[in-house]
Amino acid sequence: MSQSNHAQEEILRQFGELICRISTGETLTREETSEAYRQVILNEQPELQQGAFLMSHFTRVPTTEELMGVWDALDRFDAVKIRVDVSGPVCDIAGTGSSALKTVNCFLPAAFIAAACGLTIAKKGSRHVTGIAGESDIMEYFGLDLSCDIKGIEESLTRFKICYIPSERFLPSSWARLVKSIRFTSAFNIVGPTTRLCRNTDTMVIGGYAPHICNQLISVLRETGMTAALASYGLVKGIGMNKGMDEFSPAGQTRVVELRGTNIKTYNVAPEDFGIKLCSFGDIACRGTIEENAEEIIKVLKGACDTPLADFFCMNAAAALYISNKSASYREGVELARQALISGKAYEKLEQVLATQGRRRCDRSPDDCVPACPPQNVS
Repeated sequence: MSQSNHAQEEILRQFGELICRISTGETLTREETSEAYRQVILNEQPELQQGAFLMSHFTRVPTTEELMGVWDALDRFDAVKIRVDVSGPVCDIAGTGSSALKTVNCFLPAAFIAAACGLTIAKKGSRHVTGIAGESDIMEYFGLDLSCDIKGIEESLTRFKICYIPSERFLPSSWARLVKSIRFTSAFNIVGPTTRLCRNTDTMVIGGYAPHICNQLISVLRETGMTAALASYGLVKGIGMNKGMDEFSPAGQTRVVELRGTNIKTYNVAPEDFGIKLCSFGDIACRGTIEENAEEIIKVLKGACDTPLADFFCMNAAAALYISNKSASYREGVELARQALISGKAYEKLEQVLATQGRRRCDRSPDDCVPACPPQNVS
């Protein structure tokens, strides 16, 4: 065996031993974790070893320190970043996915609604991994060119105070590559939403697929210098804590972990705290196809305000307004969000993103998704 082959064999063997250590319950330091994920991100290990490592680490349940190591690796070795000249808070609204209860994509329309209320939004998203429709799938259906020039994304954020950042475009070595071949949850699902692909981002609403994940998400965000953030785990009335959603829920209580500065507090909120009625889960449940989910979003953005889905989108937009100090309370945030729908400004934000970030050559525009829906009065 040549010297180079011997060195490569040793690297493979050491990584294999690391997998065995994790499988027996051993935890890693932040530095060890960062190095291991660097090798995955840069595709330095065979795919079988990468898959075994990702699953072993996830099923053993990563510690917060290990998640920080994953964050370090993503930030240093993979993340493409933008920075623009804007004033005031810049918010991201994202979720981990992988929750037991699948809903119509909520954080995407919530981003347009919050932006229409005057909050600068640098929204990242990705294609589906564990669900039917990811946010990039929805945006592509609307006509967005997911491979558009990064300058277009920066222009959208600068001119219109909102942009859509496809994770596949900005995390090319990890998310873009792995999402094509895996359909299981990994540490990337947890840490990916916490990445600051826009360096201006200083506030965040982030949904977690389990209560303990919300705690870890906030810990990671605090360690990486986030100014303020909310982590949500929504429940449905009559269903246990083990089955929830990674958004604020209009169908039951929501467990919230809130970060302000370096202080963290945990509390529960209910739909009435937002000034909305309790709904059934079926009203907000994920539809069967990408197209159906996209059409439901367009209906609301075009002014269908008196629906449970509109309440769902508005309460999550209200969370962004609240944590960014654009509203004094969740209830006030919902009122602002609903006015953004009635005025048509939320739909206008979608059109602005499509105009600056590039449309694919297709026969469909958002106007073709559903018949025009005139604004409705709030009852």
